[in-house]
Amino acid sequence: MSSPEIDLTVYPDECDAFGHLNQASFLSLFERARWEMLAQGPGMDVFTRSGVWPAVRKTVIDYHAAAFPGDVLRFQQALTHHGRTSFTMRQTARRLRDDTLIATAEFVFVCIDRQGKPVPVPTDVGGFMNARTGSADVRRVTVNGVSLAVDVAGEGPAVLLIHGYPLDRTLWRHQVDHLVGYRRIAPDLRGMGLSDAPDLGYSMTTYADDLAALLDSLGVDDVVVVGLSLGGYIAFEFVRRWRRRVRGLVLMDTRAEADSADARRARDSAAAAVRDGGPATIADAMLPKLFAQESLKEAPSAEEVRRMILGSPAAGLSGALAAMRDRPDSTPLLPTLGGLPVLVVVGEEDRVTVPDAARAMAEAIPGARLHVVPGAGHLPPIEQPAATTRLLAEFLSSLPAK
Repeated sequence: MSSPEIDLTVYPDECDAFGHLNQASFLSLFERARWEMLAQGPGMDVFTRSGVWPAVRKTVIDYHAAAFPGDVLRFQQALTHHGRTSFTMRQTARRLRDDTLIATAEFVFVCIDRQGKPVPVPTDVGGFMNARTGSADVRRVTVNGVSLAVDVAGEGPAVLLIHGYPLDRTLWRHQVDHLVGYRRIAPDLRGMGLSDAPDLGYSMTTYADDLAALLDSLGVDDVVVVGLSLGGYIAFEFVRRWRRRVRGLVLMDTRAEADSADARRARDSAAAAVRDGGPATIADAMLPKLFAQESLKEAPSAEEVRRMILGSPAAGLSGALAAMRDRPDSTPLLPTLGGLPVLVVVGEEDRVTVPDAARAMAEAIPGARLHVVPGAGHLPPIEQPAATTRLLAEFLSSLPAK
């Protein structure tokens, strides 16, 4: 996200013999813009009052045009990565009178203590940089250059709730509101809901990287991962990459197999349809498949899901389709999950990921439990919210204490 714009004037003593703003002065102006930005937010002493200092680890600057004495440059700052002990800022400088791009820069900072050891980024810095005008009721965290909307509620062991396609974090509203005793974390994936939707950059690896960075920024070391449908594909990738961080795994209405050739062609057709006709084409095609027959008759549930689909940008939906098309086969991973508490959940009337497939997946995971949710199709958290919350609470309470 972008932080306050800072206007700075170029002075003659900052220029070389030919009157151009010199390289060393560019560095100074970029730094001054950062401090002015902090002065407008948490204060210039935000680091020192936390007993840390932001040490520059890496700097990359591109010079695009010359600046001269008297030019007023407008500096914009954006947080492109927020890790546990490090953060990355991208800055641009434009000449105010003609909007010419003068320079762009990226700075990687590591927060250190007086002994030079890495320490966490002060929370005031992340909170200020991740704030977003116009969405005061939504928490936002910037990871890997993308601003994610996320609901965070409660205290206790962390639970990461990963929604499916083409939905958003509000799928988990009942669970976020009622899973007391746990820290519930429900983000909008990149490209869906209120999160940023870049034109490129969608894969299971990217989604998992986003979520790991999100947990880092929230100070979460280990987590119970709950993934529905696409969220399950991402959960598999997360376990592959960061199993040590996973205390338990819930695979809900998902599958381990990669797409068949026919399924991949169908993904491409759906992506073409959403590019041509927008999210409404996806809503019309998918809604009848997502619900059990009885819950489909309940207008509020169906309209809620339609709203989720229509609220996601076309770029994010087509990106998700490509990511699902190209996802790896997770079947070989299943037998290796022994020792990790796993719960497989499926709606009794799910026609997208049928109960028999869920049963086979559970049987392939040593020690996994299977639960079939009566009266639900592909979306138990919405169709049977209380039953789904109760099921998750029982699984969470069965896990070994941290």
